[in-house]
Amino acid sequence: MTIPSVMAIAAHPDDIEFLMSGTMMLLAEAGYELHYMNLSSGDCGSTQHDNETVKQMRRQEAIEAASLIGAHYHEAICDDLLIFYNEEPLRKLSAVIRTVAPTIILTHSPSDYMEDHMNTCRLAVTAAFSRCMPNFQTTPETAAIDQPVTVYHAQPYSHFDPLGEFVQPSYYVNVAGVQDKKREMLSCHRSQKQWLDESQGLDSYLITMQELDAQLGTHSSVFTYAEGWRRHLHLGFCGADDDPLRDTLGDMIHKA
Repeated sequence: MTIPSVMAIAAHPDDIEFLMSGTMMLLAEAGYELHYMNLSSGDCGSTQHDNETVKQMRRQEAIEAASLIGAHYHEAICDDLLIFYNEEPLRKLSAVIRTVAPTIILTHSPSDYMEDHMNTCRLAVTAAFSRCMPNFQTTPETAAIDQPVTVYHAQPYSHFDPLGEFVQPSYYVNVAGVQDKKREMLSCHRSQKQWLDESQGLDSYLITMQELDAQLGTHSSVFTYAEGWRRHLHLGFCGADDDPLRDTLGDMIHKA
């Protein structure tokens, strides 16, 4: 029997921890294999170190975070602010998706506060769409697969789109029971505390993560802490009724 798998595809090291890690842990408890990929190396996330130093620091932090939940770590393919929707990253990401053959892909919102997040979303969606197209060549060359995949979009960071409108999730996932593990994962990204405090005025990245989950939990009127998801249209990806996130999480998920 094939083990179902979930692949989180985010822009930067620590995005998965903020937006997706609670849902990943719940899926792992349900028997899913976990895959963790940030498209960017995070090389601009410092005011103290040069790019190459930061790359190595953030790579090790991400590997440590992924290991805490038993997730397979996949290497970055871009640098900060250079995640573009073009041929090279698309072919590379397509190869990874064909190799993993995920049942579920978790990725960013199509509309978010920065281009890296939105371009990651576009790349993830198209790379998933191309998984079954043998004439689309990947880098490295990888055989096409015919397995269906269901794509879900996380909340944008802050829960608001670039025009300040609240983004309503289709599903709220109860992540109250994994808050401590989310904090532990995010704590692995030690290089980011000062950077985020300086660049975005965050008092504490750990507190901010928990506040975002609490805000969405309050909005759900059901859970104390929640992550939010919207299911991508099924066309080209899976069956019209396929909804493995809903089917797997049961009482841990609330439909808006």
